[in-house]
Amino acid sequence: MKLLVRDAKPDDAESIVGILNPIIEAGVYTAFDTTFTVEQERDYIDSFPPRGVFHVAVRCHDQRIVGFQSMEPFASFTHAFDHVGVLGSYVELSCRRRGIATRLFEATFAAARRKGFEKIFTYVRADNPAALRVYGKHGFVVVGTARRHLKTGSKYIDSMIIERFL
Repeated sequence: MKLLVRDAKPDDAESIVGILNPIIEAGVYTAFDTTFTVEQERDYIDSFPPRGVFHVAVRCHDQRIVGFQSMEPFASFTHAFDHVGVLGSYVELSCRRRGIATRLFEATFAAARRKGFEKIFTYVRADNPAALRVYGKHGFVVVGTARRHLKTGSKYIDSMIIERFL
C-alpha cells in the first residue's frame, strides 16, 4: 500500500475520529472508553503542543487517512522530562497488518529526534498482544507492569509500560 505520512491538520479531525471511535467502541484495544466528537478532535489538533509530533498516514490511491500517531511531551511541569515523549498509535481496524504502523513509526522517530526527544514512552493494555508485538517490532521494550491499571466495568486490566530510546 502506497502511503504518504504527513503532519495532522485540523481538517483531518473527522477522519481521525472515524478511525479512533470504532477502536474505542471495540473496547479491547485502548484505555479510552468514551468516543470523541469531530469538534473535540479538531480542538485537540489546534491546541497540540508545538514540540509534539502528530502524523497521519494517507493512502495514496484515494487520499483516505488510514492511521495516525501522536506524541506529546511527557510533562510540562518540569524540564527533567523534556527528552521524553508519550506516544499513541492507531490504525484503521480494516487496514491492519499492511505496513501503516511501520511508516508512522519511521516518520515519528525521525521527527522526534529533530525535536530533541531521546526516549518514547507509552502504556499498552496487557490483553492487547497484537499491539505489544507491533511496538516490540519497532524497538520498544517492556519495562514494567502497572497491575490493575485499567478498569472497565468491574474488570481490571494490567497495563504494560514500554519505552524506546531514540
